[in-house]
Amino acid sequence: MTRHAAELERELRLALTRREVQVHFQPQVALASGRIVGVEALVRWPHRDRGWISPAQFIPVAEDSNLIHPLGEFVLAQGCRQIRAWERAGLPALRVAINVSARQFGSAGFVRSVAGALRVAALDPGRVQLELTQGVLLESPDRGIAVLKQLKAIGVKIAIDDFGADRPSLTELRRLPIDCLKIDRPFVQRIAEEGQDAAIALGVISLAQGLALNVIAEGVETLEQLEVLLSQGCDEGQGKLFCEPLPADALGPLLASGHVSVAREVS
Repeated sequence: MTRHAAELERELRLALTRREVQVHFQPQVALASGRIVGVEALVRWPHRDRGWISPAQFIPVAEDSNLIHPLGEFVLAQGCRQIRAWERAGLPALRVAINVSARQFGSAGFVRSVAGALRVAALDPGRVQLELTQGVLLESPDRGIAVLKQLKAIGVKIAIDDFGADRPSLTELRRLPIDCLKIDRPFVQRIAEEGQDAAIALGVISLAQGLALNVIAEGVETLEQLEVLLSQGCDEGQGKLFCEPLPADALGPLLASGHVSVAREVS
């Protein structure tokens, strides 16, 4: 580990102890209606001296230092509690999507930690969608499927995140007890253009439809992208076109309305 990474690890450990790490939420929208159907819980770190530190910087450090376990449990707990709090406040019922790292998924106590977070929040398991990359599951397919079956027995939903980023194994995909595919951001951003990326994005939509899976496009930024996704029957989307990730209190008024407006393109 480099000196910079070691210092970042030390500061992240302190930030977790001091509860300085935050969870923001980005709406997931039913494209045909504009109705908000869920949110993705995203970890954010406002460093007390250096301002906001990108997850692209601190997540790898957390992975390498095993801080990913307390960090992941914090996001899971916060996501479950916030969905329950919105529910108690009378807001529309929502699902929360939570990213799961390879180290988290591979830990012996992962299923117990999910069940515990649901129990503490008194949240319906069907309101939680855990997101994993297919690469994580293919590291040990038989074990991965066994863990997924345990999670499905609890009642949570499972999504394959960043689908298309790695070479997918369609044979293994058929074996996975999953509910959703998420199209990787770079493919969505080029979906309105001609080329391989657009073809991959459209192929993922068609594949999901053929397997009776929900499909979510992440990174939707333009009206042109939205129009193509709608024309192909993509179920849901998230991205700047609808709403940036926001703290829970800032997102409340939008969730209360139940819908997002895309009357103008995001600059």
